[in-house]
Amino acid sequence: MTSLLAPHSADALLFDIGRVVIDFDVDLTLAAWAAHGDCPLAELATRFVSDETFWRYETGKLSDTEFFALVRTSLGIEISEARLLEGWNATFIGEMAGIAPLLSRAAQHLPLYAFSNTNRAHVEHFSQHYAEVLRPFREIFLSSTIGLRKPQAEAYRHVVEAIGVPAGRIVFFDDLSENVEAARAVGLQAVHVRSSADVATALDALGL
Repeated sequence: MTSLLAPHSADALLFDIGRVVIDFDVDLTLAAWAAHGDCPLAELATRFVSDETFWRYETGKLSDTEFFALVRTSLGIEISEARLLEGWNATFIGEMAGIAPLLSRAAQHLPLYAFSNTNRAHVEHFSQHYAEVLRPFREIFLSSTIGLRKPQAEAYRHVVEAIGVPAGRIVFFDDLSENVEAARAVGLQAVHVRSSADVATALDALGL
């Protein structure tokens, strides 16, 4: 929703990375693991859930080795850590269509930041493979580094303080409605992104 945005109403823009800047598909990870583990994909899909283990990994409380060991156990598959890592990073599809020129356009007017719920393995991968599309960001806040994740209110407050701009002067872009609502609850302006067209519409509304 961008109808409340107005020209000159922002001093900084804050973007989620997954499905806003870089596209991904968890099914690609499960397919890779199923192939390596000689296990039916449908069966793996029922076992793989975003639970406490996943959240602990995303907030830096588990190492890669610890996380993959727990994944191996929960999925009931015997796959080497190297194969698990390969499948884990297979989730990335590419940059979101049309987002690169929009980021370049926005960066000519306002500082850009990113805030992602993610983990060390994915950070290492996308930092190398998608360096160009991430270049406009002055700083990227990572849940695995700051120990906080969306939609925790404390996570947004941490990022707002680090940016040094009042929450009401930051426009946040995220693909998940719960993250958008949580951002609004702590005072940020927020846009629910379903495609790059939503980002373009928001930039137009901001007069950028």
